[in-house]
Amino acid sequence: MISRIVIPELLDHLPADDPEGLRSRRDLRRINFLMGNERWVLRALRKFPSVADRGIVEIGAGDGLLCHKLARLFPQAPVAAYDLAPRPAMLNERVKWHCGDLFKSEAPAAGGVLVANLFLHHFEKDSLLELGRWMRHFELLVINEPDRSRLPHLLGGLMHPWINRVTRHDMHVSITAGFAAGEIRNLLELDEKHWRFRETSTWRGARRVVACID
Repeated sequence: MISRIVIPELLDHLPADDPEGLRSRRDLRRINFLMGNERWVLRALRKFPSVADRGIVEIGAGDGLLCHKLARLFPQAPVAAYDLAPRPAMLNERVKWHCGDLFKSEAPAAGGVLVANLFLHHFEKDSLLELGRWMRHFELLVINEPDRSRLPHLLGGLMHPWINRVTRHDMHVSITAGFAAGEIRNLLELDEKHWRFRETSTWRGARRVVACID
């Protein structure tokens, strides 16, 4: 098994208007599409409409595209998003955007669904444990992260001619910081007595967890 190593990604340190950063974000949208990540999140939430209607929170919301779609899919649900980046210009007006450090933000007193798409792999063990405490306020967790294995590295290498240097670097950093079977649950320290877990991985390089209160 490849050891888990977390190192900084180039995109995280580029200004929002940097040309290479803008190109890399376009690359990431294409990669997300090819992996089917956002489609999977939307399908997962459709199976729990009553929980979603009680509220949806996305952490690491990035360009806001996913939470924008969630607000449209669940028009009755309060939707909130957390990210270091400022609020995207074209974001659905119903989405409450929290700009700042998630670890300095209070978790909602009660919540329906928490969504994390390609976010948790940025953090080491202690930060993941803190996020796990933050997540216990929710009834349903929908998590999509890189699968830490050799095949995603190989598939990523095939994309090199079509992506820029920032994306090439960050893609492999993300995979190496990703997760193997069981690690997301263990690192978040979510008690199996209180949560039911369904974990899957895909040949396209995603590791996916749906956890609901038992």
